[in-house]
Amino acid sequence: MRAGIGYDTHRFVDGNKVILGGVEIPYVKKLEGHSDADVVIHAIADAILGASGLGDIGIHFPPSDPRYKGISSLVILEKVKNMILKENLSIEYIDVMVMLEEPKISPYIEEMKKKISETLNVNFSRISIKATTNEGMGFIGRKEGASAMAICLLKEPT
Repeated sequence: MRAGIGYDTHRFVDGNKVILGGVEIPYVKKLEGHSDADVVIHAIADAILGASGLGDIGIHFPPSDPRYKGISSLVILEKVKNMILKENLSIEYIDVMVMLEEPKISPYIEEMKKKISETLNVNFSRISIKATTNEGMGFIGRKEGASAMAICLLKEPT
């Protein structure tokens, strides 16, 4: 087994929805980023890449590359999946913690897990997504942005 950790954070700017786990969630702001700023997917991608020893999303999908401007992070996740398949690695489990004050994401977690499961071709039961607030502290507590951390377990070929 191999384990990898991923982390991502983006700031809120004026908008009308956030995209988390590939799901559009109505909100009075959006997350700012080169792609769709999906902190959940970015953290997962980094965890997978870390466990595989293949670097991080900044190396493979740099914000300076215009091909990734506005792209759905699910496309990035699909590319990461294909990278680890070439290494004969398989995803055993993914656990994600999302940190934000608003919007509340619990009504959307099952849909997020479904999109991630379909993109990675991993059983739905092998994906966990949870959320917490920062109890009003720091940039998250002030509703200036959102973060996500993820861990991924990969299995090597036997």
